[in-house]
Amino acid sequence: MTYLMMRFIPIPIVSYLLSIIPVTLMGFSLFFFRVPSRTTVPGDNVVTSVADGKIVIIEKVYEEEYVKGECLQVSIYMDFFNVHVNYWPVTGEVSYYKYHPGKYMLAFLPKASELNEHSSVAISSPYGDVFFKQIAGTFARRIVTYAQPGNAEIKGDQCGVIKFGSRIDMFFPLDAEIKVKLGDHVRACETVIADLRK
Repeated sequence: MTYLMMRFIPIPIVSYLLSIIPVTLMGFSLFFFRVPSRTTVPGDNVVTSVADGKIVIIEKVYEEEYVKGECLQVSIYMDFFNVHVNYWPVTGEVSYYKYHPGKYMLAFLPKASELNEHSSVAISSPYGDVFFKQIAGTFARRIVTYAQPGNAEIKGDQCGVIKFGSRIDMFFPLDAEIKVKLGDHVRACETVIADLRK
């Protein structure tokens, strides 16, 4: 692209300035879709973060899609500068997956969990199920999920990616011990979100 601009635009200063645009876009794409090397926290009952971001919700809710009862919700908001690759929070078997088309509200709004486009995934571990949603935001128009029911997955492996600003909702049993607080900045694989109890 830069070569073509310099070849067909005879004014050097113009071709150099125009070539900055594709170079900048390429650099941003490489930055945004980076996949860092992470070492996950061990422990079958230890649930690590699915994504990088900021804790924006911790509350008791009634979850009607999969849990069908009261549980604890922890939501992680990802902005443009966070790593947007998602990772399995526990080792276990995928027990549920469903894609939901929807709107593209700002991802940090509470109603985004229900109304926005999202994928719902549950993974069963020896200490219980962990259910989470990959939620699209205003600019996120592509959710990639690798979950397939029946597949065995390992904590810390990639489970998908949400492109541009978005959110992850994680749901836990009421007796789970939540290890984060509102406003915390978390890192996928490396931050413990909750401990599960048998």
